[in-house]
Amino acid sequence: MTLHSLLLALPGSYSGPVQVQQAPYGAVGTGEGTLAALLAQPLIAASLSTGGTQFVLGSPDSAPLSLEYVALAEAAGAQVRRVATGGDAEHIDTLIPAGVTATYHGAQYLAYASGHAAEAQEADRLLATLAARCAGEDTEGNPARELAWRLHGRTPLLLADEGSEGLVLAWQNLLARTGKSYSVPVLGDPLPVLSGMFEAQHEQGDAKVGLILGDLSPRLDVGREIMESRVDEVIHLPFPEPSAESGADSDYAPGLALWYLGAWTALYLAEIAGQSPEDSPVLHRAQAELSGEAPEN
Repeated sequence: MTLHSLLLALPGSYSGPVQVQQAPYGAVGTGEGTLAALLAQPLIAASLSTGGTQFVLGSPDSAPLSLEYVALAEAAGAQVRRVATGGDAEHIDTLIPAGVTATYHGAQYLAYASGHAAEAQEADRLLATLAARCAGEDTEGNPARELAWRLHGRTPLLLADEGSEGLVLAWQNLLARTGKSYSVPVLGDPLPVLSGMFEAQHEQGDAKVGLILGDLSPRLDVGREIMESRVDEVIHLPFPEPSAESGADSDYAPGLALWYLGAWTALYLAEIAGQSPEDSPVLHRAQAELSGEAPEN
């Protein structure tokens, strides 16, 4: 399937386990499991648990690090659930699809396994709403195509509120891996960075765009005001509103929806630039070498 087809079919496609594991929970991600663990932080702390269930997400290219986390968690007394996109079957409890969509499947696994079925179902509802809008050929009314044109030829500065910074790393990953474009993550306190990076050299703000993801906190609002005098444009992408009857009460579902919008946007960025949105041969070779699958010379 093409990436366009995969994204279109993604909402509701999670078909992994839905059993709730023993609390308390900790989650760590490596390789292609990294972003899933980050986006699930509203539900599960990114940490090593000393009891309950430790979730370790990974991929064949990061297997040695995943095994280290497994050993640490088991030594601390936690039950370990290993989730991966491939590798040695004896080291995998749950297999999820590899590639860009591993983030969705890994995050949804974590939501269900930690007893947050309402959040997982709300995430699928938000993704389905976006899919209906993002899959169209026309730019008008398609938020992903419109955003891709606004980002084309520019360098985004990516920001999010404290607690949502996983979105910054997720968008940087998507814009590079799928969109074949460069972006700059601004992590931690944005004010020293934004107030100083263009000082006395405002021309370096040309062809830059501030992209604020999720809630606009007072600190980010001040950061937005600073950027407006230094870069071409500032765009705020708020969390989509969850349905009142969903029972979801965290930023997990809206955060996964913003990740999904980023995936569509990156797809169209590649299309506009005449690039393939599929993974580059360089990435395939690097992953194969790290997983021990590279052909011998």
